[in-house]
Amino acid sequence: MPETYPSIAHFHTIRVNQPASKFYNSDYLRTVCDLWEYRGSGLMNLHGSTGDLVLLGTTTEQLEPVFFELTHELQQDIGGSGSNLRTPECCIGKARCEWACYDTQDLCYELTQYYQDELH
Repeated sequence: MPETYPSIAHFHTIRVNQPASKFYNSDYLRTVCDLWEYRGSGLMNLHGSTGDLVLLGTTTEQLEPVFFELTHELQQDIGGSGSNLRTPECCIGKARCEWACYDTQDLCYELTQYYQDELH
């Protein structure tokens, strides 16, 4: 009923790939929050069921500008929620674990790059 409720006629969700081990810096988070406040509802879900940073609620007209800003200005890829492959995630690994035997962050990055088409 978009005529009756025009402010909620659109409510698109965008998933953003989380960084390895979910390490964010405050500048990145501020930039994403500013982008979403400007282009979307301002509602976010950090690591929903897909593991991604989920941006909740925007209009169809804002989808391409959001995608462009994420991919070109923030060098960030969108996440995936298809049934064939979800966005991979990893443990903290060598970043903080003194017993890490393997670079899990590097493996997660390599798998993401290898299977990127299937994520989308």
